[in-house]
Amino acid sequence: MSSINQSSLTEFLLLGLSRQPKEQQQLLFLLFLIIYLATVLGNLLIILAISTDSRLHTPMYFFLSNLSFVDVCFSSTTVPKVLAIHILRNQAISFSGCLTQLYFLCVFAEMDNFLLAVMAYDRFVAICHPLHYTTKMTHRLCVLLVMGSWLVATLQALLHTLLMAQLSFCGDNIIPHFFCDVTPLLKLSCSDTHLNDLMILTVGNVIMVTPFVCILISYLRITCAVLRVSSSKGGWKSFSTCGSHLAVVCLFYGTIISLYFNPSSSHSAGRDMAAAMMFTVVTPMLNPFIYSLRNRDIKCALRKLFTMNLHLPISIRISHT
Repeated sequence: MSSINQSSLTEFLLLGLSRQPKEQQQLLFLLFLIIYLATVLGNLLIILAISTDSRLHTPMYFFLSNLSFVDVCFSSTTVPKVLAIHILRNQAISFSGCLTQLYFLCVFAEMDNFLLAVMAYDRFVAICHPLHYTTKMTHRLCVLLVMGSWLVATLQALLHTLLMAQLSFCGDNIIPHFFCDVTPLLKLSCSDTHLNDLMILTVGNVIMVTPFVCILISYLRITCAVLRVSSSKGGWKSFSTCGSHLAVVCLFYGTIISLYFNPSSSHSAGRDMAAAMMFTVVTPMLNPFIYSLRNRDIKCALRKLFTMNLHLPISIRISHT
C-alpha cells in the first residue's frame, strides 16, 4: 500500500463519453446498454448450448465456451462502469478501483489472445492430422492449455498493474477515456514511465505476438493441407470450419495492435477510444453471432435449446391438468 501513498491523487475522473451533448450521451448510454445485454445474453446462450448438447462436448467447443465466458467478463469489466457513470452522474473512480479495472482488463485481453491461438491449433490438428485428432487433443491437454493460459495472463496482468502502482500521480487526474487503460494512465503520471513503456513493448509484445504468430503458422499449414486435397469441395468444407475463427481473429488483432503496440507518446485520445470500444465492447458482442451464424452445430444446439424450453412449460401445464 506504500505505492499508493506516493500519489497525491486518491481518484481519477473518467471523461469517456461525458464531453458529448446530453442528447448524444443518452443515445450512447442506450447503445452501450443494448450492446452489453446482447453480449451477455449471446455468450451465455453459447455456453448453455454447448453444455447441454453432448454432441458439442469436443475440444473445439470446449475452447469456444471458455472464450464466451472470457468475453462476458471482458465486457463486464468496462461497460457497467460506463452505465453507472451516466446513471449516477459520478465520473470518479478510486485509485485502487482504477488499478483493479486495469488488472482485469489485462487478464481478459490476454485470455482472448491465448484462446484464439489454442483454437487455431485445434483446427490445425483437426484438418492436418485428422486420424490422430482424438489422441492428440485429449481432455487433459485441453484443460492444461486453458489453465496455462490463465496462469500466464494473470502473471502478465500482475506485472503491468504492479508497475503502474509504483508510479506517482500528482497533477491532472482526468482520464479522457471510458475506462482505466494503460496508455492514458501513463500520460497522467509525473514519474518516469520508461520501465512501463519498456515492459509493454517487450513482455507485452512477446506475450501478444507469440500467439498471433502461432495462429498465422497454423492457418498457413491448414491452407497448404486444404490445397493438397484432391476434392475441392472436401477441401473448402474443411476450411469453412475455420471461417468464424478467422473473422474473430481479424476483429481482435486489427484493433488491439493499433492500440498497444506503439509508444505512449504516439497515441491520440480519439483514436485510442475508438479502438478500445471495438475490442472491449463491440468484439465480445459480435463473437457469439459470428460463431452461431456460421456454425451449423451451434445453430442446431440453439434450436434444440429453445425448443426444449418452449416444450417444458407446455408439458408442465398438461401434467397439472
